[in-house]
Amino acid sequence: MIKNMDDIVVTGQAAVSAAGVGLEPLREALRRGSSHLQPVPEEILGEGGHFWGKADAFRAGDFMPPLKARKFDRCSLFAVVAAGMALKHAGVDMAATDRTRIGIVLGCGFGGIVNSEEFLSGYFTAGIDGLAPMLFPNTVPNAPASNASIEHGLKGPNVTFVQRFCSAEAALMMALRFLEEERADIMLTGGVDDLSPGMLKGFKSLGQLRSHGEGFGEGAGLLVLEKRDHAFKRGADIMAGVGNVRSIGLLVPGAETEGIDRLWKSGGEVALVSLSGSACEMRPVLDRLPPVPRLETGKLLGRSLAMGGLAMVSHILTLPAGRNGLHLAASPEGPYFAIDFHGGPPVQT
Repeated sequence: MIKNMDDIVVTGQAAVSAAGVGLEPLREALRRGSSHLQPVPEEILGEGGHFWGKADAFRAGDFMPPLKARKFDRCSLFAVVAAGMALKHAGVDMAATDRTRIGIVLGCGFGGIVNSEEFLSGYFTAGIDGLAPMLFPNTVPNAPASNASIEHGLKGPNVTFVQRFCSAEAALMMALRFLEEERADIMLTGGVDDLSPGMLKGFKSLGQLRSHGEGFGEGAGLLVLEKRDHAFKRGADIMAGVGNVRSIGLLVPGAETEGIDRLWKSGGEVALVSLSGSACEMRPVLDRLPPVPRLETGKLLGRSLAMGGLAMVSHILTLPAGRNGLHLAASPEGPYFAIDFHGGPPVQT
C-alpha cells in the first residue's frame, strides 16, 4: 500500500522513555547517543547478561492523585500522561475545540499483560472469590487508548493496533486515514508499551531473550497530527510534515528486491534514516541505506512492539528543518513500513 499524505503535519509530540519523562530528556539522549538500557536484575531471570529499558523516572503521582492512578495499569498511565503532554505541546485549547473531532489511534503490544497475569492468578489460586473486578478493564491492549480518551475527553475515532513490531506505524497510517477522510480534525497517534518481569520470563522460556525479545523497553511516543490548513488556521507550530507512507505485508522469498523497491520510493534526497523493530537486522534494507545519519532508538531506549512511536518522535526531533527523513520499521516476518517525514513547517500556500 502506498499513501501520499503530504497535506498532514505534526504539531505536537510527547515522550515517556528510559531517558526520562518529556521531550528534553529524549532529545539529550539522542544528542549524546547514550544508551539508557540497564541490566535486568539477576533474580528475575536467574542469570545475568540481559538488559532492558525501564522508564524508571516516570511517577504517576507527578501527574495525578495516587488514588486516581490506582485505577490504571502502567501502560494506561503512560498513555494518559503522554496524551496530555502531546495536546499541550500542540497548543490545543480543549475548551474551545470540538472534542468529537479529536481522536486517538495507538499501537500497543503488551498493554494489559501485567493486569491479566494478576487477574488470572487470583482466579487460579482462589477461584471466583479471588477475582479482582477492578483489574479487568485494564487486561486488554486497547485500555491505554480508551483510558486516554476518557481522561482527556476525546470523542473522535479510537482504535488500537497490535501488529508486531510495526504496531505504532500501523496506528499512524490509520490516523492519517481518519484525517484524509475528514473524520477528525486532530489525531493523536504513536505507540505505548510497558515491561514486566513476567514478560521477560516468557521470552526466556521461548528462547528469545537473545533474539526477538532482546533489549526490550517501555514508554510512550505520541504525535499530534492535523491537516496543514487546520494547523495554520489555529496558529499551531509545525514540527514536521508527513509524506508518503508505504507498507507491504511480506518480503516474498526470491522477490525481496521487488518488495524493498516498493518501500524505497522516497520523495527526494534523504538526510536521516531511522530504523525500528527488526529493520536494523534486515540485510536487504541495510544494503539500500544511503550514507546519511542512522537513528536506531532500540539501542538507546530498548524496543518493543509499539516502541516505533518513540522512534518516530526521535526522528522528528533529530530531522533538520527543510530536510527529508525516512523511517523504516519491520517485523521479522512482516509487515514492513516506510514513512517519509519533512523537517520543519511547510510553506503556506
